[in-house]
Formats: sequence, structure tokens, C-alpha cells
Amino acid sequence: MTSVYDPTRTAVLLVDPYNDFLSEGGKIWPLVEDIATEVGLLDNLRDVVAAGRGAGMQVVFVPHRRWQEGDYDNWDHPNPTQRLIAQRHTFARDTWGGEFHPDFQPAQGDVVVKEHWGQSGFPNTDLDFQLKQHGITHVILAGLLANTCIESTGRYAMELGYHVTLVRDATAAFKPEMMHAAHELNGPTFAHAIVTTAELTDLVTGKR
Repeated sequence: MTSVYDPTRTAVLLVDPYNDFLSEGGKIWPLVEDIATEVGLLDNLRDVVAAGRGAGMQVVFVPHRRWQEGDYDNWDHPNPTQRLIAQRHTFARDTWGGEFHPDFQPAQGDVVVKEHWGQSGFPNTDLDFQLKQHGITHVILAGLLANTCIESTGRYAMELGYHVTLVRDATAAFKPEMMHAAHELNGPTFAHAIVTTAELTDLVTGKR
């Protein structure tokens, strides 16, 4: 199975690694803290990114739209998440909460794609274009949230013909039921592999 992750054809997609999600004091951190702590989210995200970089894989940042004044004004049908963003000013542009967590900063050679407005990282962005230009056929998803942006991006990737890997402990959600749905109910309908960080690291480093 190691051959599945040809480093020249594989990208780690790091979804929404903002301070608001991942840092103490972030606006959304209190909602994910329990599950993030339980699964060891931050350490696992560090390990996934390090393993990918160590193997020579492409690392791609897939950021959500950073809120700014006027967003969603006069929209016909903003979704529930967008309504909450408009209320909370989540990931506000030019604020600490809208910056990437200090441990997850783009390095030379990384790609930062255009910000997504909804839950999938593909519509209205250059993610598919960038992956194709870098010869990517396999994507490994990590980041937030398991049952929204990770799931939506993974489903869309599958529809576009990519091989999709979910890392079950390199993500989090607001409730255990959401994690269960993401990995036990919904993930198996579109993902080609659902692994732990330890399993992924072993596969990437050739230990399996």
C-alpha cells in the first residue's frame, strides 16, 4: 500500500488551520477543544504535515474565507455556517483569529489556494487547478472541521477523480456524533482510505 502514496503525486491538504480554530483564545476553539484534546489534534496535525514534507509531498493550504465587513450582506441564501460567521466574525481578516496557527505556516514550495466561501475547498477557488498543475492524483486531508469542510472537500475531490485519504485523528468537530458520522457513516461512501496519523506516517515512511 505504500505505493498508493507516491510523493510526487500526493498532496497534504491542510484545511483552515486558523487561530480561531486551533489556538487558545480562538473564537471556535472552545467548541472543538474537548474532541481536539481527546484525539491529540495539534500533535497529529504537526505529524501529518511533517511526514508529508519529509516524504517530499506537496503541502497545500486550503483556507476558508476570512470574514470582512460586508460579507454576506444582501445574499439571497447564506448557509447556516455563513450566518454564524457573519455574527461571530470568524477568521476575520487582519486579526489574530484570521491568521494561521504559528505551527502551521506556509513554507517555501507550499501552495496557498484561494479562500473558499462555502465548505468545500474546490468551488470558486484554484485548488483543482493547482493540484493538476503539480501532477497530484492523491490527496490526504487534515484540519477542520471533520463533518463540514473536510468532508465536503473530500467528497468533491473524489468526484473530480482524486484518491482521497481521511486522517481520523488529525481533525475535530463540535460533537462526538459529528466525528462518528464523518468517519464511520459518511467517510466510507467517498474516501478511498480512512487512517490514523500513526498509520499514515507508517505508510508514508515505508514502514508498512
